[in-house]
Amino acid sequence: MALLNILKEGDETLRKKSRPVEKLSPRLIQLLDDMQETLKESGGVGLAAPQVGILRRVVLVDNGEEVLELINPEIIETRGEQTDYEGCLSCPGKWGITKRPAYVKVRAMNRKGKYYEADGTGLTARCFCHELDHLDGTLFIDKVERMLTEEEIENL
Repeated sequence: MALLNILKEGDETLRKKSRPVEKLSPRLIQLLDDMQETLKESGGVGLAAPQVGILRRVVLVDNGEEVLELINPEIIETRGEQTDYEGCLSCPGKWGITKRPAYVKVRAMNRKGKYYEADGTGLTARCFCHELDHLDGTLFIDKVERMLTEEEIENL
């Protein structure tokens, strides 16, 4: 496994649409393993392949119990609304208030090629939306209602 470089805001790769994964391969499994290590080291709760320079529809989401590997994920259900602060590994030091669904259910493939569904509320729901946005070239700063001040960030 290897630590991958996380691209930062301003890198044009982050604004491109990712392509679906057509087939599972040893290279994809290696990407998942490397993304797992990179996410763990970063202290974040989610990571999308475009953030490490790979334009494929692959994301990881740490739901507090396990790190979900989502290949070709799609949101299949949302309910409610939540407004909370959000940050991004690709936008270090920036935090903002965003509105997201309170509940999100996704459908995705795992590393063995099996489709499954996962759902979550609160931070997990927020993370599903945030990471899937990356797959379409969207950053949280595009959806922010208000950026937090330095003082507010210090108090997080």
